[in-house]
Amino acid sequence: MSATHVIDPTTPAAPVLYLAFELGRTSWKLAFTTGAGQKPRLRSLAAGHLVGLGLEIRKAKQRFGLPPEAAVISCYEAGRDGFWLHRSLAHEGIRNLVVDSASIEVNRRKRRAKSDRLDAVKLVSMLVRWHRGEQHVWAVVRVPTVDDEDRRQLHRDLIRLKAERTEHDNRIKGLLAGLGLAVTIDAGFAERLERLRQWDGSAVPPGLRGRLAREFERRQLVARQIRELEAERRAQIRDQADPQMDQVRRLLRLRGTGPNTAWLLVREVFGWRKIRNRRELASLAGLTPSPYDSGETRREQGISKAGNRRVRWMMIELAWLWLQYQPESELSGWFRERFGRGNSRVRKTGVVAVARKLLVALWKYLETGAVPAGAKLSETKEGLPVKRAS
Repeated sequence: MSATHVIDPTTPAAPVLYLAFELGRTSWKLAFTTGAGQKPRLRSLAAGHLVGLGLEIRKAKQRFGLPPEAAVISCYEAGRDGFWLHRSLAHEGIRNLVVDSASIEVNRRKRRAKSDRLDAVKLVSMLVRWHRGEQHVWAVVRVPTVDDEDRRQLHRDLIRLKAERTEHDNRIKGLLAGLGLAVTIDAGFAERLERLRQWDGSAVPPGLRGRLAREFERRQLVARQIRELEAERRAQIRDQADPQMDQVRRLLRLRGTGPNTAWLLVREVFGWRKIRNRRELASLAGLTPSPYDSGETRREQGISKAGNRRVRWMMIELAWLWLQYQPESELSGWFRERFGRGNSRVRKTGVVAVARKLLVALWKYLETGAVPAGAKLSETKEGLPVKRAS
């Protein structure tokens, strides 16, 4: 998630205006400064008012005695507003950083003052430190292109729709459980609903029956949208010719890897991110360990969970599948040797380790073509089934 830190060509002696945004739904707080020790100039602005932003930048340059052509370096925290502001600032020639919120240092006191003003002042002071060479002051988000960001919509919508379908199923089952009834929810549910009888032989009350029918109708709409998205995904995997689809098809050749996993990993990670090393990759997924070592106290606190949550839970799921469908792989053998004789809690810990190692192995597979040690490929060609001779 962190970008390689490159010192800006502007030297500390060159005139630079630092700007930090604290973005809100209705208003923005702006903090301007020219360097360490300079009291920030604070201004409020209506959210999205780019004309007003340009005016405030010009006023800040005048206030600090900077020439009109002085460079501007800005930053804001990654969040609801996404990357449109970053692209707008870049278009205006402003160097902007989108910062990972979880990487910003905070006061360790139990109670600390917090406001948009204080957050903006903190951000601009850290921006000065970063520009002057303090590399680990925070983590800078790699901003995707408009196309790469748009390619993530299909699988994210599919994940949300599947969760919504489960919500509808659970709601229907819960309502029927209140009458002591249980029924399979499929295309024939509406017909079976009319025939359902309670313990005393009476039908489902009309009010509840109507609610269940409406709930099932919404569930059917969601199911139809899921089928449409899955069909669109299959068509792209089969027909589309581009580097990312080639990566998806190559992942599908690994036994145990399905379209949900292959598509998500490529669209979220492998398709557009420039990964430097295995540590950065594991950190991106939030699969890095978090040790606690202070004096004589040493313990492991588990994984950081600070990365992409979709990649993290998908890799945990893939790790279990890998142990099932790739039992002869080197990674599965390592798991059996280290964790196979432990209880369920120990095995769950081991699966997280498998997920981290497997993510790195898949990265190397796509980068170099080296198949994970001992892994078997399915009988497919570029991820698509091969027709067998009769």
